[in-house]
Amino acid sequence: MITSALKPPGMSLFAALLLLPSAALFPRTAKAEIQGPVCRGTLLQLYVRESGESRTDRFRFNLRLEAEASTTSGALQKLSGRQARLREVLESLVDGRLVIPAPSTYAMAGSQPSSDYRAATTITGIVGRSNYDTLIQRAGRLPGVRLQGMTSLPSAEGQDRLQDQLLEKALQRGRSQAERTASALGLRRVVLLRIDQRSHASTRLSAMGVNASTRFRPEEAPLPKASLSLALDYCLN
Repeated sequence: MITSALKPPGMSLFAALLLLPSAALFPRTAKAEIQGPVCRGTLLQLYVRESGESRTDRFRFNLRLEAEASTTSGALQKLSGRQARLREVLESLVDGRLVIPAPSTYAMAGSQPSSDYRAATTITGIVGRSNYDTLIQRAGRLPGVRLQGMTSLPSAEGQDRLQDQLLEKALQRGRSQAERTASALGLRRVVLLRIDQRSHASTRLSAMGVNASTRFRPEEAPLPKASLSLALDYCLN
């Protein structure tokens, strides 16, 4: 068996290459950057953007909780009681855990002597479609609670499906535009050289007040939206 000096017995080719001096792998005359496919025709650079909406799977809610008293300790104590009550209401409705940062307190300028200080915090969490209206109604009726908004969230499967659809549409649009350009130039061959993809998923926040006589329907909430952008390079000849 003949053993190469560059590859000792039992060593993989990849491991052997790692042991080679860098000069052997990258000659002095080699370019620092590896070049992509070369176009020996007309280079066409396109920018294509697609956007779409997916079905809402859940909602992220944002509540503000406040309490007022003549002292900071009194305001905090009152806020603690309201927070405990709100937790009881939300416990059976939310998916996962609640996020409640430490409260802040501040003096209220020009307030009545009995309510000189205010304590406040926020409460965020996730609620399913079936509990959408129930959470709005129950939380909105509690003292010191203000619903700041509900953010529509897609399912992971729905978001992936939408991204696949947007990618397919963007590639089709880019190809069609490249073929039209080639035809206008009297050229016939269209070759895709490069794809630079940028994806962005966004959720929409809908602020709302609470009216006990109104039923809020999850299907009427703004839908989650996603967008995808492609920078495409074509070679026409």
